[in-house]
Amino acid sequence: MELINLLLEIKDNIAVVTVNRPDKLNALNKDTVLELRSVFKELRSNDNIFVIILTGSGEKAFVAGADIKELNQLDVLSAKKFSERGQEVFNYIENMNKPVIAVVNGFALGGGCELALACHIRLASENAKFGQPEVNLGIIPGYGGTQRLARLINSGRAMEYILTGDMIDANEAFRLGLVNHVYPQSELLTKAMEMAQKIVSKGQQAIRFAIKAVNVVDQVSAKEGQNYEASLFALCCGTEDFKEGTSAFLEKRKPDFKNK
Repeated sequence: MELINLLLEIKDNIAVVTVNRPDKLNALNKDTVLELRSVFKELRSNDNIFVIILTGSGEKAFVAGADIKELNQLDVLSAKKFSERGQEVFNYIENMNKPVIAVVNGFALGGGCELALACHIRLASENAKFGQPEVNLGIIPGYGGTQRLARLINSGRAMEYILTGDMIDANEAFRLGLVNHVYPQSELLTKAMEMAQKIVSKGQQAIRFAIKAVNVVDQVSAKEGQNYEASLFALCCGTEDFKEGTSAFLEKRKPDFKNK
């Protein structure tokens, strides 16, 4: 696959996808969004990839927002398609069958914040800043930001940040539960790789079922969620990984998962 706005590196069952438009602070234009869709579809079907790390090039920005020149050309009809295209790609990332870790190495604003929100886990550098400043442009978030931010940090807090356009620094993002961990810039990718390697060492069938179970929390009732969890738990117990994991525990040895 020929990539123009992204970099892709694969090593030891881990894929690192980097948005690579440093002169634009890695802002998302249409081509970049479509490249993200293509890359994630390819990674989904690659059985040798267990974890995906998503980051931005440089030390200033993860993704600083959308391409304002493209936004400026939108009318009502094209804007609806613009929003739906981004939502479709970000929904695809959120529902990946393998974990996606956002490594937020600077500004994650507008579409960049929405991209980070679509990932399963978020790690941030100390200089990271999050925000949905779309009201400054006379629009609202259009790639799922109003929905995901409200679910993640509660609707009142989300309403404040969306209506004011204020940025959230890394420490506040951690306090709000927007990010899982904050690290010095120099340690950020190393810490992400350590987390990814830990996930790689687990039974991958269980990892995939766990993602499915957690992702329905806001979509179904508590009872429906528990029923779904029970069904996925049962499916886990029919896998070779389950037999290996429990046997290894009883035999006091490290499991040798085949991810089947």
